[in-house]
Amino acid sequence: MPRDHASALRDGPQLPDALRLLHLEDNDVDAMLLQLRVQAEWPAGRVNRVATQDEFERALRDAEYDIIVSDFSLGSYTGMEALKLARERVPTTPFLFLSGTIGEEHAVQALHFGAADYIIKDRPARLIPAIHAALDRTRDIQLRRAAEQRLREQAELLDKARDAICVTDLQGALTYWNSSASELFGWNAGEAPLRRLPDLFGQSNRAAVAQAMTELPTTGAWTKELAIIQANGGVRHIISHWTLVKDDDQLPKSILLINSDLTQQKKLETQLLRSQRLESIGTLAGGIAHDLNNVLAPILMAVHLLREEVRDEAMVRMIDILEKSVQHGSGLIRQVLAFARGAEGERTELEIALVIREVMTLLKETLPRAIAIETRYEPDLGTVLGNATQVSQVLMNLGVNARDAISGNGTLRIAAANCRVSAEQARANQGAQPGPYVRVTVSDTGCGIPPEVIDRIFDPFFTTKAAGKGTGLGLSTVQGIVKSHGGFLEVQSELGRGTEFRIYFPATQPCPSPRPPPLGSRARLQGAGETLLLIEDDPGVRAVMGLLLTSGGFRILSAENGTAGLELYRQYRPLIAAVLTDLMMPGLQGGDVIRALRQINPEVRVIAMSGVLIAGAEIVEEPGRLVFMAKPMSADDLVAALHRLGVGS
Repeated sequence: MPRDHASALRDGPQLPDALRLLHLEDNDVDAMLLQLRVQAEWPAGRVNRVATQDEFERALRDAEYDIIVSDFSLGSYTGMEALKLARERVPTTPFLFLSGTIGEEHAVQALHFGAADYIIKDRPARLIPAIHAALDRTRDIQLRRAAEQRLREQAELLDKARDAICVTDLQGALTYWNSSASELFGWNAGEAPLRRLPDLFGQSNRAAVAQAMTELPTTGAWTKELAIIQANGGVRHIISHWTLVKDDDQLPKSILLINSDLTQQKKLETQLLRSQRLESIGTLAGGIAHDLNNVLAPILMAVHLLREEVRDEAMVRMIDILEKSVQHGSGLIRQVLAFARGAEGERTELEIALVIREVMTLLKETLPRAIAIETRYEPDLGTVLGNATQVSQVLMNLGVNARDAISGNGTLRIAAANCRVSAEQARANQGAQPGPYVRVTVSDTGCGIPPEVIDRIFDPFFTTKAAGKGTGLGLSTVQGIVKSHGGFLEVQSELGRGTEFRIYFPATQPCPSPRPPPLGSRARLQGAGETLLLIEDDPGVRAVMGLLLTSGGFRILSAENGTAGLELYRQYRPLIAAVLTDLMMPGLQGGDVIRALRQINPEVRVIAMSGVLIAGAEIVEEPGRLVFMAKPMSADDLVAALHRLGVGS
């Protein structure tokens, strides 16, 4: 039988040495394939395959499992029904769908009802990573719950004086308070005797106070979470415990109030919920990004072909507009993936001061002249390990937001300083670690952020701007980039006074001098009759890329999947100068294709293409042998990739 929750917390979460997997599947072949994949990853693992509703219910009742995998369509029984039953019986056990029939609408519904992920059967390579990811998420949740339990146990041993303790008479007039109460409620010792319970908790909590005074004579105790507004306008979240104190004759004589501050806990809960929302959107974003980039890729490549043929000035302008629109659409997709998936990109040691100077140059050209720009940074500023383009994007996004917040004259300030994050500050920011950081502060004198929405500003697609003025992705992208660099953000804002963002990047050792990236240049495809093998499942991308390469002087062999591509390579290996292959295809995946090509010819030269991944996420580039090209790609991108392989001129 499964362990109870208390014992799980006591023992602590453990990753399974031998995976215990419950598989709900009515197809014998699919069940066997999953069994083989699981045993290859966990040789001591155990897969209990069931095919009917009765068998599934019995399995949930009789044994404990680390994960559940289910088909979506099961004859008279559905995977959604199985998911709902599993959430009732074993709510902490992750549940995955492995199906060939689940559509986008059903997939979103499955995630809404608690599924950890869904995998399409013709892309089985995602199964094992998805199982690992689900187990990791479950472990993280268990660790958090265990930590919370330990905190609760420790809190019972702490001196109660740490809480705000008050005593009142039966009419609600204060007769005793401690220093923590003065600090929490924001009044001094001289003011306390003049306070009554309704005044103590504020106008917004008068109904709750009246309810407590009504219930106490009968129940003897009352507890409720409350939000109180301090004299300085700050909001504190507390849990207030009231106890009716009796004298020796058991007659009521006073009311004891112990108020515990939950503000920090609420902040962490908000961060966790935000992370969970981003994770759900990231699952959906990754699923559609590849298809969207495949839609944009033929358009962008066709621009090059049209520009070579068209001479009419008006049509050339239209082609330029078309190219810019496709690049804008591709940029939006990358932006979605940046915050949803935490894409990292190439990391080098960065001097933040250099990045700030470059961004300032761009902002001075972008911002109205009525907005003054000020910068300040320490001369011995530490370096950070990061992606210069993404860090610049963070500063640009915040700078543009400042521009929109300032009406008329105003000031944008960007400052950078070395600092050390304490253990307490790290605990207050999910995922942060104590130690040396470089803090970048971006502040403005704009209109400020309303307090009722400040907790939502990092939510994807949330914006306070007018329709058509913003996508709601700017701050989500900022948060995603900063977190992917191991950092965190803090924000302070006051209506009518402005907003300040503090960005913390983990510091590294200083680097002696900046190394700016090389500038790109436009080039022409210029082959000398070399034969290229193009493996691409999308017919539009395959057709237009083939035309583009052919027009550039190359001979093209095309294949619509990995299996066909390998067969062509075996037949024409001596003629093929390089192979271009998509990384995400039905059936045989791009990574498997590359490994198979190298078994045939260890010196094969390959361009790996993807609309979702980045170099280093699944493949490691090798100069002259393996390069990565992101979709949608332009003619310049093709030229650069081929030149890096030594193909073409």
